[in-house]
Amino acid sequence: MPEKTAIIIGAGIAGLAASVRLAARGYRVDVYEVNEYPGGKLHYFEKDGFSFDAGPSLFTMPQFVDELFRLAGRVPEDHFRYKKLDVLCHYFYPDGTFLRAYADERAFAEECAARTGVDRKALLRHLRKSAWIYRATAPVFIERSLHRLSTYLSLQTFVSFLKLPFLNTLRSMNQVNEQVLRNPKMVQLFNRYATYNGSDPYQAPGILNLIPHLEHHLGAYLPEGGMHSITRSVHRLACDLGVRFHFGQRVERILVEDGRARGIVTMGKNHQADLVVCNMDVVPAYRYLMPEQPQPEKILRQERSSSALIYYWGIAKEFPQLSLHNIFFSADYREEFEHIFRKKDVSADPTVYINITSKEEPGHAPPGMENWFVMVNVPANNGQDWDSLIRKTKEHILQKLSAMLQTDLNALIVTEEILDPRTIEARTGSYMGALYGTSSNSRMAAFFRHPNFTSRIRDLYFCGGSVHPGGGIPLALSSARIVDQLIRD
Repeated sequence: MPEKTAIIIGAGIAGLAASVRLAARGYRVDVYEVNEYPGGKLHYFEKDGFSFDAGPSLFTMPQFVDELFRLAGRVPEDHFRYKKLDVLCHYFYPDGTFLRAYADERAFAEECAARTGVDRKALLRHLRKSAWIYRATAPVFIERSLHRLSTYLSLQTFVSFLKLPFLNTLRSMNQVNEQVLRNPKMVQLFNRYATYNGSDPYQAPGILNLIPHLEHHLGAYLPEGGMHSITRSVHRLACDLGVRFHFGQRVERILVEDGRARGIVTMGKNHQADLVVCNMDVVPAYRYLMPEQPQPEKILRQERSSSALIYYWGIAKEFPQLSLHNIFFSADYREEFEHIFRKKDVSADPTVYINITSKEEPGHAPPGMENWFVMVNVPANNGQDWDSLIRKTKEHILQKLSAMLQTDLNALIVTEEILDPRTIEARTGSYMGALYGTSSNSRMAAFFRHPNFTSRIRDLYFCGGSVHPGGGIPLALSSARIVDQLIRD
């Protein structure tokens, strides 16, 4: 029997995971990547003695990575290590309130009650509800295709749909949080979880309150060496399994003949395969790689998720009050999201996220210094004057942080790099620089994402953050698992 062949477009984390899964099942796999490196957004760089993770900075659900090694017959701990965080984040509020978010939910509830006055029991009930929503929905909405009839014929799906009236689908995240927590500071903290998939908590359905469960129950982790260790380890595993990577090769077209995907074209040359897995953002995949095929316009024109404006700063000082993850909240959260999703610009008082891996990996910065990944949520690229926004936002961030940390931060910046929606789109192919594909601001958003396959073209599959089940490392890895199952079926 001839060897089965597969081509994967894009070496983002979902493409890497798909390559491992298919190679472990005996496929000869070729991966074509336009960049000279694997990982997509999950990349890193070094500058002036500082190391920076360029993209995602939070790691949850590590079992999805461990599973790849087990499929290949490896012991995960021999190839990929990580540690669980005892403190998830340090929160700073404009009025000076400081909050340490412990991973242990009871310690977290005690801390919040003591520093914000929130009802401890109400907070614990809210966390338990988050866990309940996750258990009720994950087996269907995260782990399986929502676009196959077989999904809806299972008892598990039937039970999940019976629970829909209790999953807060008819109210926004903010409405649910306000009703349950009745504490502005804690409402803002839990509203923040909407940004984990690039959405607006004042529009996104309350079912997304399952997201805190990922941190407070399943845990948050840091891979040894930093986030890019995920890319390095999975890429190395794929190579060990015989996957062939072709870097610096832009895919020009997906070959479709008689309703089947037959391969791709790069540099004017045809490459044949039994199946094609597209890890490219679904919008440019259709527009540029399959322009002659029917276009799923309703899906391709959906509202984009938010993007990010990131300043990578080498800071010539250590700040003991900061941790690996830090949030400096805005004074008016609703106004901040109005700017992002309605005005399509950046608030003058944005919430600022700072990730400092040198807190856990001292080699990521010179002695006595820190590597700051400073990010604010911004709209996708709609042709804004980004040069002006970058300059103004930097001024606002420096004013805000300098006042709250009582330090002239501008004088401490010894090196800088910047990533904005334009460069995100150019480097990763993410349409309009949106980090998570489409937003989840509608009640039916989960059903409106592009499926992991298309009924119009056989042997063509889709994985990555722009398709089901969504963006972020765990969901991207889950999309590769769903694709693997679809191919098996």
